[in-house]
Amino acid sequence: MTTTIDLVSYEDALASYDPVMGLEVHVELGTNTKMFCGCSTALGAEPNTQTCPTCLGMPGALPVVNATGVESAIRIGLALNCEIAEWCRFARKNYFYPDMPKNFQTSQYDEPIAFNGYLDVQLEDGETFRVEIERAHMEEDTGKSLHVGGATGRIHGASHSLLDYNRAGIPLIEIVTKPITGAGERAPEVARAYVRELRELIRALGVSEARMEQGQMRCDVNLSLMPKGAERFGTRSETKNVNSLRSVERAARFEIQRHAAVLSSGGTIVQETRHFHEDTGSTTSGRVKEEAEDYRYFPEPDLVPVAPSREWVEEIRASLPELPLARRNRLREEWGVSGTDMQAILNAGALELIVQTIEAGADATSARKWWMGELARSANEAGVAPDRLAITPAQVARVSELVAKGELNDKLARQVIEGVLAGEGTPDEVVDRRGLKVVSDEGALGAAVDEAIAGNPGVADKIRGGKVAAAGALVGAVMKATRGQADAARVKELILEKLGVTEG
Repeated sequence: MTTTIDLVSYEDALASYDPVMGLEVHVELGTNTKMFCGCSTALGAEPNTQTCPTCLGMPGALPVVNATGVESAIRIGLALNCEIAEWCRFARKNYFYPDMPKNFQTSQYDEPIAFNGYLDVQLEDGETFRVEIERAHMEEDTGKSLHVGGATGRIHGASHSLLDYNRAGIPLIEIVTKPITGAGERAPEVARAYVRELRELIRALGVSEARMEQGQMRCDVNLSLMPKGAERFGTRSETKNVNSLRSVERAARFEIQRHAAVLSSGGTIVQETRHFHEDTGSTTSGRVKEEAEDYRYFPEPDLVPVAPSREWVEEIRASLPELPLARRNRLREEWGVSGTDMQAILNAGALELIVQTIEAGADATSARKWWMGELARSANEAGVAPDRLAITPAQVARVSELVAKGELNDKLARQVIEGVLAGEGTPDEVVDRRGLKVVSDEGALGAAVDEAIAGNPGVADKIRGGKVAAAGALVGAVMKATRGQADAARVKELILEKLGVTEG
Protein backbone atom coordinates (compact mmCIF):
# COMPACT_ATOMS: atom_id res chain seq x y z
CA MET A 1 0.00 0.00 0.00
CA THR A 2 1.49 3.35 -1.05
CA THR A 3 0.79 6.42 1.06
CA THR A 4 0.63 9.75 -0.72
CA ILE A 5 2.74 12.42 0.99
CA ASP A 6 1.84 16.07 0.52
CA LEU A 7 4.74 18.33 -0.38
CA VAL A 8 5.16 22.04 -0.89
CA SER A 9 7.39 23.32 -3.67
CA TYR A 10 11.07 23.53 -2.86
CA GLU A 11 11.07 27.27 -3.47
CA ASP A 12 8.14 27.84 -1.09
CA ALA A 13 9.79 25.69 1.57
CA LEU A 14 12.99 27.75 1.44
CA ALA A 15 11.05 31.02 1.45
CA SER A 16 9.66 30.21 4.92
CA TYR A 17 12.21 27.94 6.55
CA ASP A 18 15.95 27.44 7.00
CA PRO A 19 17.13 23.81 6.78
CA VAL A 20 19.40 22.31 9.42
CA MET A 21 21.17 19.06 8.60
CA GLY A 22 23.21 16.49 10.44
CA LEU A 23 24.94 13.74 8.50
CA GLU A 24 26.02 10.46 10.05
CA VAL A 25 28.22 8.37 7.79
CA HIS A 26 29.15 4.77 8.55
CA VAL A 27 32.31 3.51 6.89
CA GLU A 28 33.09 -0.21 6.82
CA LEU A 29 36.85 -0.56 7.27
CA GLY A 30 38.88 -2.75 4.96
CA THR A 31 40.57 -4.79 7.67
CA ASN A 32 41.25 -8.51 7.20
CA THR A 33 39.53 -9.47 10.42
CA LYS A 34 36.62 -8.23 12.49
CA MET A 35 36.81 -5.49 15.11
CA PHE A 36 36.84 -7.69 18.19
CA CYS A 37 37.75 -11.20 16.96
CA GLY A 38 39.85 -12.95 14.34
CA CYS A 39 37.03 -13.88 11.93
CA SER A 40 37.51 -13.00 8.26
CA THR A 41 35.76 -9.98 6.76
CA ALA A 42 35.93 -11.29 3.16
CA LEU A 43 32.75 -10.89 1.14
CA GLY A 44 30.89 -13.70 -0.55
CA ALA A 45 31.26 -16.53 1.95
CA GLU A 46 28.39 -18.89 2.73
CA PRO A 47 26.12 -17.47 5.46
CA ASN A 48 27.32 -17.88 9.03
CA THR A 49 30.65 -19.44 8.08
CA GLN A 50 32.75 -16.45 9.24
CA THR A 51 31.73 -16.49 12.88
CA CYS A 52 33.13 -17.52 16.23
CA PRO A 53 31.99 -17.52 19.87
CA THR A 54 33.02 -13.86 20.24
CA CYS A 55 31.08 -12.36 17.32
CA LEU A 56 28.17 -14.71 18.06
CA GLY A 57 28.01 -13.38 21.62
CA MET A 58 28.54 -16.71 23.35
CA PRO A 59 28.82 -16.62 27.17
CA GLY A 60 32.40 -16.29 28.35
CA ALA A 61 33.83 -15.21 24.97
CA LEU A 62 36.02 -12.13 25.34
CA PRO A 63 36.64 -9.47 22.67
CA VAL A 64 40.07 -8.11 21.67
CA VAL A 65 40.41 -4.78 19.85
CA ASN A 66 41.67 -4.82 16.26
CA ALA A 67 44.81 -2.62 16.23
CA THR A 68 44.47 -1.86 12.50
CA GLY A 69 40.91 -0.69 13.14
CA VAL A 70 42.18 1.74 15.78
CA GLU A 71 44.91 3.00 13.45
CA SER A 72 42.38 3.49 10.66
CA ALA A 73 40.15 5.47 13.01
CA ILE A 74 43.07 7.73 13.93
CA ARG A 75 43.98 8.22 10.25
CA ILE A 76 40.41 9.26 9.48
CA GLY A 77 40.29 11.57 12.48
CA LEU A 78 43.54 13.30 11.54
CA ALA A 79 42.45 13.71 7.91
CA LEU A 80 39.25 15.34 9.21
CA ASN A 81 41.30 17.83 11.25
CA CYS A 82 40.04 16.27 14.49
CA GLU A 83 41.60 16.13 17.91
CA ILE A 84 42.64 12.58 18.83
CA ALA A 85 41.72 11.41 22.30
CA GLU A 86 44.59 10.56 24.61
CA TRP A 87 42.29 8.10 26.39
CA CYS A 88 38.94 6.68 25.34
CA ARG A 89 36.92 3.54 25.83
CA PHE A 90 34.17 1.46 24.32
CA ALA A 91 30.57 1.28 25.48
CA ARG A 92 27.69 -1.12 25.12
CA LYS A 93 24.77 0.29 23.16
CA ASN A 94 21.77 -1.71 24.32
CA TYR A 95 18.86 -2.10 21.96
CA PHE A 96 16.85 -4.98 20.54
CA TYR A 97 19.12 -6.08 17.69
CA PRO A 98 17.65 -9.09 15.86
CA ASP A 99 20.78 -9.11 13.68
CA MET A 100 23.26 -8.78 16.56
CA PRO A 101 23.44 -12.05 18.47
CA LYS A 102 24.77 -10.57 21.72
CA ASN A 103 21.88 -8.04 21.64
CA PHE A 104 24.08 -4.96 22.08
CA GLN A 105 26.50 -3.12 19.84
CA THR A 106 30.02 -2.39 21.01
CA SER A 107 30.48 1.27 20.15
CA GLN A 108 31.77 4.51 21.66
CA TYR A 109 29.41 6.90 23.39
CA ASP A 110 30.71 9.91 25.29
CA GLU A 111 34.39 9.19 24.66
CA PRO A 112 35.06 8.99 20.90
CA ILE A 113 38.56 8.49 19.57
CA ALA A 114 38.35 11.61 17.35
CA PHE A 115 36.35 14.80 17.82
CA ASN A 116 35.99 18.48 16.95
CA GLY A 117 37.16 18.58 13.32
CA TYR A 118 36.04 19.84 9.92
CA LEU A 119 36.03 19.01 6.23
CA ASP A 120 36.04 21.61 3.46
CA VAL A 121 33.97 20.58 0.45
CA GLN A 122 33.65 22.11 -3.01
CA LEU A 123 30.25 22.72 -4.55
CA GLU A 124 29.47 22.54 -8.26
CA ASP A 125 30.34 26.19 -8.88
CA GLY A 126 33.67 25.89 -7.09
CA GLU A 127 32.50 27.52 -3.85
CA THR A 128 33.97 25.94 -0.69
CA PHE A 129 31.69 25.08 2.22
CA ARG A 130 33.08 24.00 5.60
CA VAL A 131 31.30 21.13 7.34
CA GLU A 132 32.21 20.83 11.01
CA ILE A 133 32.73 17.36 12.47
CA GLU A 134 31.38 16.52 15.91
CA ARG A 135 33.06 13.13 16.27
CA ALA A 136 34.37 10.00 14.60
CA HIS A 137 34.04 6.89 16.69
CA MET A 138 34.71 3.16 16.43
CA GLU A 139 32.03 0.50 16.50
CA GLU A 140 31.02 -2.78 14.85
CA ASP A 141 28.54 -3.64 12.14
CA THR A 142 25.47 -5.78 12.63
CA GLY A 143 24.56 -8.97 10.80
CA LYS A 144 22.33 -9.10 7.74
CA SER A 145 18.61 -9.89 7.77
CA LEU A 146 16.87 -11.47 4.79
CA HIS A 147 13.08 -11.23 4.95
CA VAL A 148 11.48 -14.03 2.94
CA GLY A 149 7.98 -14.48 1.57
CA GLY A 150 6.91 -10.89 1.03
CA ALA A 151 6.74 -8.81 -2.11
CA THR A 152 9.07 -6.00 -1.04
CA GLY A 153 11.93 -7.75 0.76
CA ARG A 154 11.02 -5.85 3.94
CA ILE A 155 9.85 -7.42 7.19
CA HIS A 156 6.26 -6.32 6.66
CA GLY A 157 4.47 -9.08 4.80
CA ALA A 158 7.34 -11.56 5.09
CA SER A 159 6.63 -15.10 6.26
CA HIS A 160 9.98 -15.53 7.98
CA SER A 161 13.46 -14.00 8.25
CA LEU A 162 16.93 -15.46 7.80
CA LEU A 163 19.98 -14.08 9.60
CA ASP A 164 23.57 -14.08 8.36
CA TYR A 165 26.09 -13.14 11.04
CA ASN A 166 29.13 -12.99 8.76
CA ARG A 167 28.92 -9.17 8.79
CA ALA A 168 28.36 -8.95 12.56
CA GLY A 169 31.48 -7.47 14.10
CA ILE A 170 33.04 -5.95 10.97
CA PRO A 171 34.80 -2.69 11.96
CA LEU A 172 32.91 0.54 11.37
CA ILE A 173 33.80 4.17 11.81
CA GLU A 174 30.84 6.47 12.31
CA ILE A 175 31.51 10.09 11.38
CA VAL A 176 28.99 12.58 12.76
CA THR A 177 28.77 16.21 11.70
CA LYS A 178 27.79 19.10 13.88
CA PRO A 179 24.50 20.74 12.82
CA ILE A 180 25.01 22.11 9.31
CA THR A 181 23.42 25.55 9.06
CA GLY A 182 23.67 28.43 6.62
CA ALA A 183 23.48 26.31 3.47
CA GLY A 184 19.97 27.53 2.61
CA GLU A 185 18.67 26.31 -0.73
CA ARG A 186 21.98 24.57 -1.37
CA ALA A 187 21.62 22.24 1.64
CA PRO A 188 20.95 19.11 -0.47
CA GLU A 189 23.94 19.97 -2.69
CA VAL A 190 26.11 20.46 0.40
CA ALA A 191 25.01 17.04 1.70
CA ARG A 192 25.97 15.37 -1.56
CA ALA A 193 29.28 17.25 -1.83
CA TYR A 194 30.20 16.35 1.77
CA VAL A 195 29.54 12.62 1.33
CA ARG A 196 31.42 12.65 -1.99
CA GLU A 197 34.43 14.43 -0.47
CA LEU A 198 34.38 12.09 2.53
CA ARG A 199 34.30 9.08 0.21
CA GLU A 200 37.29 10.39 -1.74
CA LEU A 201 39.16 11.05 1.50
CA ILE A 202 38.46 7.55 2.85
CA ARG A 203 39.73 6.00 -0.37
CA ALA A 204 42.83 8.19 -0.41
CA LEU A 205 43.65 7.04 3.14
CA GLY A 206 43.44 3.41 2.03
CA VAL A 207 41.22 2.40 4.95
CA SER A 208 38.20 1.34 2.86
CA GLU A 209 37.05 1.14 -0.75
CA ALA A 210 33.96 3.04 0.45
CA ARG A 211 31.72 1.57 -2.27
CA MET A 212 28.29 2.86 -1.38
CA GLU A 213 26.54 0.41 -3.71
CA GLN A 214 28.06 -2.45 -1.69
CA GLY A 215 27.12 -0.97 1.68
CA GLN A 216 30.73 -0.15 2.60
CA MET A 217 29.66 3.45 3.18
CA ARG A 218 26.16 4.49 4.26
CA CYS A 219 24.72 7.86 5.20
CA ASP A 220 21.95 8.77 7.62
CA VAL A 221 20.45 12.16 6.72
CA ASN A 222 19.09 14.08 9.71
CA LEU A 223 17.01 17.10 8.78
CA SER A 224 14.92 19.74 10.49
CA LEU A 225 13.51 23.14 9.55
CA MET A 226 13.55 26.43 11.45
CA PRO A 227 11.14 29.24 10.61
CA LYS A 228 13.01 32.21 9.14
CA GLY A 229 14.51 34.28 11.95
CA ALA A 230 14.14 31.55 14.59
CA GLU A 231 17.10 30.39 16.68
CA ARG A 232 15.84 27.06 17.98
CA PHE A 233 16.20 23.98 15.81
CA GLY A 234 13.07 22.15 14.77
CA THR A 235 12.27 18.48 15.35
CA ARG A 236 14.38 16.27 13.13
CA SER A 237 13.79 13.21 11.04
CA GLU A 238 16.53 10.69 10.26
CA THR A 239 16.53 9.03 6.85
CA LYS A 240 18.54 5.84 7.34
CA ASN A 241 21.13 4.02 5.25
CA VAL A 242 21.09 6.14 2.10
CA ASN A 243 23.56 4.47 -0.24
CA SER A 244 24.36 6.78 -3.16
CA LEU A 245 25.44 10.37 -3.62
CA ARG A 246 22.39 11.17 -5.72
CA SER A 247 20.11 9.65 -3.11
CA VAL A 248 21.67 11.70 -0.30
CA GLU A 249 20.81 14.87 -2.22
CA ARG A 250 17.31 13.66 -3.13
CA ALA A 251 16.54 12.53 0.42
CA ALA A 252 17.52 15.92 1.88
CA ARG A 253 15.47 17.77 -0.74
CA PHE A 254 12.40 15.56 -0.22
CA GLU A 255 12.52 15.93 3.56
CA ILE A 256 12.78 19.74 3.26
CA GLN A 257 9.61 19.74 1.17
CA ARG A 258 7.82 17.25 3.45
CA HIS A 259 8.71 19.06 6.68
CA ALA A 260 7.61 22.37 5.19
CA ALA A 261 4.26 20.88 4.13
CA VAL A 262 3.62 19.49 7.62
CA LEU A 263 4.64 22.69 9.41
CA SER A 264 2.81 25.01 7.01
CA SER A 265 -0.44 23.11 7.54
CA GLY A 266 -0.13 23.46 11.33
CA GLY A 267 1.09 19.91 11.87
CA THR A 268 3.91 18.60 14.08
CA ILE A 269 7.03 16.80 12.90
CA VAL A 270 7.50 13.40 14.53
CA GLN A 271 11.05 12.54 15.53
CA GLU A 272 11.48 9.26 13.70
CA THR A 273 13.62 7.22 11.38
CA ARG A 274 12.56 7.08 7.73
CA HIS A 275 13.35 4.89 4.72
CA PHE A 276 14.40 6.35 1.36
CA HIS A 277 12.95 4.82 -1.80
CA GLU A 278 15.16 5.02 -4.89
CA ASP A 279 12.32 4.49 -7.35
CA THR A 280 10.22 7.43 -6.19
CA GLY A 281 12.81 9.65 -4.49
CA SER A 282 10.55 9.74 -1.44
CA THR A 283 10.80 8.68 2.21
CA THR A 284 8.38 6.75 4.39
CA SER A 285 8.12 6.39 8.14
CA GLY A 286 10.19 3.76 9.93
CA ARG A 287 10.01 3.93 13.70
CA VAL A 288 9.89 6.57 16.40
CA LYS A 289 13.50 7.59 17.10
CA GLU A 290 15.03 6.92 20.47
CA GLU A 291 17.14 9.47 22.27
CA ALA A 292 20.67 8.47 23.25
CA GLU A 293 19.70 7.72 26.83
CA ASP A 294 17.09 5.23 25.60
CA TYR A 295 19.90 3.01 24.38
CA ARG A 296 21.17 2.57 27.95
CA TYR A 297 24.86 3.01 27.15
CA PHE A 298 27.36 1.85 29.74
CA PRO A 299 31.14 1.27 29.60
CA GLU A 300 32.19 -2.03 28.03
CA PRO A 301 33.71 -4.02 30.94
CA ASP A 302 35.51 -6.57 28.75
CA LEU A 303 37.71 -4.12 26.81
CA VAL A 304 40.59 -2.05 28.14
CA PRO A 305 40.59 1.68 27.30
CA VAL A 306 42.33 2.83 24.12
CA ALA A 307 45.15 5.27 24.85
CA PRO A 308 47.13 6.05 21.68
CA SER A 309 50.52 7.58 22.47
CA ARG A 310 51.22 11.03 21.06
CA GLU A 311 54.26 9.61 19.28
CA TRP A 312 52.11 7.04 17.48
CA VAL A 313 49.54 9.66 16.52
CA GLU A 314 52.26 11.90 15.06
CA GLU A 315 53.74 8.96 13.13
CA ILE A 316 50.32 8.35 11.61
CA ARG A 317 49.92 12.05 10.83
CA ALA A 318 53.28 12.07 9.02
CA SER A 319 52.19 9.09 6.91
CA LEU A 320 48.99 10.69 5.62
CA PRO A 321 48.84 11.03 1.83
CA GLU A 322 48.04 14.23 -0.04
CA LEU A 323 44.36 14.75 0.71
CA PRO A 324 41.81 14.85 -2.11
CA LEU A 325 40.94 18.56 -2.18
CA ALA A 326 44.59 19.65 -2.15
CA ARG A 327 45.43 17.03 -4.77
CA ARG A 328 42.60 18.12 -7.07
CA ASN A 329 43.67 21.74 -6.82
CA ARG A 330 47.23 20.75 -7.72
CA LEU A 331 46.12 18.61 -10.66
CA ARG A 332 43.78 21.34 -11.87
CA GLU A 333 46.70 23.74 -12.11
CA GLU A 334 48.96 21.15 -13.75
CA TRP A 335 46.32 20.25 -16.33
CA GLY A 336 45.19 23.82 -16.92
CA VAL A 337 41.48 23.11 -16.44
CA SER A 338 38.78 25.14 -14.75
CA GLY A 339 37.17 24.30 -11.43
CA THR A 340 33.97 23.40 -13.30
CA ASP A 341 35.88 21.00 -15.57
CA MET A 342 37.52 19.36 -12.57
CA GLN A 343 34.13 19.01 -10.90
CA ALA A 344 32.79 17.30 -14.03
CA ILE A 345 35.73 14.87 -13.99
CA LEU A 346 35.05 14.08 -10.35
CA ASN A 347 31.31 13.64 -10.95
CA ALA A 348 32.06 11.24 -13.81
CA GLY A 349 34.27 9.08 -11.57
CA ALA A 350 37.15 9.56 -14.00
CA LEU A 351 39.78 11.37 -11.93
CA GLU A 352 41.90 8.36 -10.96
CA LEU A 353 41.54 6.85 -14.42
CA ILE A 354 42.86 10.03 -16.03
CA VAL A 355 45.75 10.18 -13.55
CA GLN A 356 46.67 6.55 -14.27
CA THR A 357 46.42 7.12 -18.03
CA ILE A 358 48.84 10.05 -17.76
CA GLU A 359 51.16 7.94 -15.62
CA ALA A 360 51.07 5.31 -18.40
CA GLY A 361 52.43 7.85 -20.88
CA ALA A 362 49.52 9.87 -22.28
CA ASP A 363 49.42 13.64 -22.14
CA ALA A 364 46.81 15.23 -19.88
CA THR A 365 44.70 16.63 -22.73
CA SER A 366 44.26 13.33 -24.57
CA ALA A 367 43.71 11.38 -21.34
CA ARG A 368 40.88 13.73 -20.38
CA LYS A 369 39.46 13.69 -23.90
CA TRP A 370 39.07 9.91 -24.05
CA TRP A 371 37.80 9.34 -20.51
CA MET A 372 35.38 12.28 -20.55
CA GLY A 373 34.25 11.65 -24.14
CA GLU A 374 34.11 8.25 -25.78
CA LEU A 375 34.61 6.22 -22.59
CA ALA A 376 32.16 8.28 -20.51
CA ARG A 377 29.56 7.67 -23.22
CA SER A 378 30.30 3.93 -23.23
CA ALA A 379 30.05 3.75 -19.43
CA ASN A 380 26.76 5.63 -19.50
CA GLU A 381 25.30 3.33 -22.16
CA ALA A 382 26.39 0.25 -20.21
CA GLY A 383 25.09 1.67 -16.93
CA VAL A 384 28.41 1.14 -15.15
CA ALA A 385 31.11 3.30 -13.59
CA PRO A 386 34.05 4.10 -15.92
CA ASP A 387 36.42 1.97 -13.86
CA ARG A 388 34.20 -1.05 -14.61
CA LEU A 389 34.74 -0.78 -18.37
CA ALA A 390 36.80 -3.52 -20.02
CA ILE A 391 39.68 -1.19 -20.83
CA THR A 392 42.65 -0.16 -18.71
CA PRO A 393 44.31 3.25 -18.38
CA ALA A 394 47.44 1.71 -19.98
CA GLN A 395 45.39 0.67 -23.01
CA VAL A 396 43.89 4.15 -23.32
CA ALA A 397 47.42 5.56 -23.13
CA ARG A 398 48.46 3.23 -25.97
CA VAL A 399 45.57 4.48 -28.14
CA SER A 400 46.68 8.03 -27.38
CA GLU A 401 50.24 7.13 -28.37
CA LEU A 402 49.11 5.67 -31.72
CA VAL A 403 47.20 8.87 -32.45
CA ALA A 404 50.21 11.00 -31.50
CA LYS A 405 52.42 8.96 -33.84
CA GLY A 406 49.98 9.49 -36.71
CA GLU A 407 49.19 5.79 -36.96
CA LEU A 408 45.55 6.43 -36.00
CA ASN A 409 43.25 9.39 -36.40
CA ASP A 410 40.45 10.11 -33.93
CA LYS A 411 37.84 8.22 -35.95
CA LEU A 412 40.01 5.10 -36.12
CA ALA A 413 40.97 5.48 -32.45
CA ARG A 414 37.29 5.36 -31.51
CA GLN A 415 36.97 2.10 -33.44
CA VAL A 416 40.01 0.70 -31.61
CA ILE A 417 38.48 1.59 -28.25
CA GLU A 418 35.24 -0.01 -29.36
CA GLY A 419 37.15 -3.20 -30.20
CA VAL A 420 38.97 -3.29 -26.87
CA LEU A 421 35.68 -2.81 -24.99
CA ALA A 422 34.19 -5.66 -27.03
CA GLY A 423 36.96 -8.00 -25.88
CA GLU A 424 38.82 -8.18 -29.18
CA GLY A 425 42.22 -7.77 -27.54
CA THR A 426 44.75 -5.03 -26.92
CA PRO A 427 44.71 -1.81 -28.97
CA ASP A 428 47.48 -3.16 -31.25
CA GLU A 429 45.62 -6.44 -31.76
CA VAL A 430 42.42 -4.59 -32.64
CA VAL A 431 44.32 -2.38 -35.11
CA ASP A 432 45.79 -5.47 -36.83
CA ARG A 433 42.57 -7.51 -36.88
CA ARG A 434 40.41 -4.67 -38.17
CA GLY A 435 43.06 -3.16 -40.44
CA LEU A 436 42.66 0.26 -38.92
CA LYS A 437 46.01 1.99 -39.46
CA VAL A 438 46.08 5.38 -41.14
CA VAL A 439 46.97 5.26 -44.85
CA SER A 440 50.48 6.71 -44.84
CA ASP A 441 51.63 5.60 -48.30
CA GLU A 442 52.08 8.92 -50.11
CA GLY A 443 51.56 7.22 -53.47
CA ALA A 444 48.21 5.72 -52.50
CA LEU A 445 47.16 8.95 -50.81
CA GLY A 446 48.18 11.02 -53.85
CA ALA A 447 46.18 8.74 -56.12
CA ALA A 448 43.11 9.14 -53.95
CA VAL A 449 43.53 12.94 -54.01
CA ASP A 450 43.88 12.95 -57.81
CA GLU A 451 40.72 10.90 -58.09
CA ALA A 452 38.81 13.27 -55.80
CA ILE A 453 39.95 16.34 -57.79
CA ALA A 454 39.05 14.70 -61.10
CA GLY A 455 35.63 13.73 -59.80
CA ASN A 456 34.83 17.21 -58.46
CA PRO A 457 36.08 19.75 -61.05
CA GLY A 458 33.73 22.48 -59.87
CA VAL A 459 35.03 22.28 -56.32
CA ALA A 460 38.62 22.26 -57.60
CA ASP A 461 37.94 25.46 -59.56
CA LYS A 462 36.57 27.18 -56.45
CA ILE A 463 39.72 26.28 -54.54
CA ARG A 464 41.93 27.59 -57.34
CA GLY A 465 39.87 30.77 -57.21
CA GLY A 466 40.82 31.31 -53.55
CA LYS A 467 37.97 29.58 -51.70
CA VAL A 468 40.24 27.33 -49.62
CA ALA A 469 37.35 26.33 -47.34
CA ALA A 470 35.88 24.39 -50.26
CA ALA A 471 38.73 21.89 -49.82
CA GLY A 472 36.65 20.27 -47.10
CA ALA A 473 34.48 18.60 -49.73
CA LEU A 474 37.52 17.02 -51.38
CA VAL A 475 38.96 15.97 -48.04
CA GLY A 476 35.64 14.25 -47.31
CA ALA A 477 35.76 12.43 -50.65
CA VAL A 478 39.28 11.15 -49.93
CA MET A 479 38.34 10.08 -46.40
CA LYS A 480 35.37 8.16 -47.81
CA ALA A 481 37.56 6.49 -50.44
CA THR A 482 40.09 5.43 -47.78
CA ARG A 483 37.37 4.33 -45.29
CA GLY A 484 38.41 7.09 -42.91
CA GLN A 485 41.95 5.79 -42.70
CA ALA A 486 43.72 8.83 -44.15
CA ASP A 487 45.23 11.69 -42.16
CA ALA A 488 42.77 14.49 -42.92
CA ALA A 489 45.36 17.22 -42.34
CA ARG A 490 47.82 15.59 -44.76
CA VAL A 491 45.04 15.08 -47.32
CA LYS A 492 44.24 18.79 -47.26
CA GLU A 493 47.92 19.67 -47.72
CA LEU A 494 48.15 17.39 -50.78
CA ILE A 495 44.97 18.85 -52.31
CA LEU A 496 46.27 22.41 -52.00
CA GLU A 497 49.71 21.39 -53.33
CA LYS A 498 48.19 19.70 -56.38
CA LEU A 499 45.96 22.70 -57.09
CA GLY A 500 48.82 25.19 -56.60
CA VAL A 501 47.12 27.02 -53.76
CA THR A 502 48.78 28.31 -50.62
CA GLU A 503 46.63 28.47 -47.49
CA GLY A 504 46.62 31.59 -45.43
